[in-house]
Amino acid sequence: MPKDAAVYTHGHHESVLRSHTWRTAANSAAYLTGHLRPHMRILDIGCGPGTITADLAELVPQGQVTGVDTADSVLEQARSVAEERGLANVSFAVADVHALDYPDDSFCVVHAHQVLQHVGDPVGALREMRRVCAPGGIVAVRDSDYAAMTWYPSVPGLDGWLDLYRRVARANGGEPDAGRRLRSWALEAGFTDIGITSTASAWCYATEEERAWWSGLWADRTVASSYARRAVDGGHATEEELRSIAEAWRVWGEAPDGWFAVLHGEILCRV
Repeated sequence: MPKDAAVYTHGHHESVLRSHTWRTAANSAAYLTGHLRPHMRILDIGCGPGTITADLAELVPQGQVTGVDTADSVLEQARSVAEERGLANVSFAVADVHALDYPDDSFCVVHAHQVLQHVGDPVGALREMRRVCAPGGIVAVRDSDYAAMTWYPSVPGLDGWLDLYRRVARANGGEPDAGRRLRSWALEAGFTDIGITSTASAWCYATEEERAWWSGLWADRTVASSYARRAVDGGHATEEELRSIAEAWRVWGEAPDGWFAVLHGEILCRV
């Protein structure tokens, strides 16, 4: 597989978009929002269905936000989100983070949420993000770290889920444990140590409603999404094994004392 090529492991099945449309600037980009100013120009890479993008546009009312994704189909949903909110300062386009079709120094902020874990060349992607970010601007990246995810109670099938997901993601050219590597990748991409602020934050699912939502989307994703097809076609799991893992998700979701945490690494890189 070419260095800059990777397959998006999750795809855009309904069970995936169920998760993506839950994301907001508040729950997914809080490390960045305090640095935004009303006039800023923002590039939101890997914007998906556009919920974070729309939030960013509301935070820069005199500025402009451009959301880009490799999948044109999901951008239709993003445009609908912006239209429903009456946002006139946001636009969307198809783009590849490894070769952005924008001049140098085009944006005040270049943002990517849950993107670098899915690309073939994260260092090259960061260099490209830096190229289109103006001097004095910010490159902001947040990625989950699968190996650092933790849950209670222990359900053996979920250990199998984690092992399987990491194998499938790496076979697709990605790095599922990206969160811990962001600072290292940024340094390799040419950002200075003093210019990088590293933080971490987590999503936590513990209420009955949260458990039902999180376990349900992963149970469905495990048997019905592009991830499921790639797991089987790649020889990583059988359909029976996937059904077993999906059932483990449902068992965890029904536990009254269930708790799940998703750790994210975050970096703010000054250009």
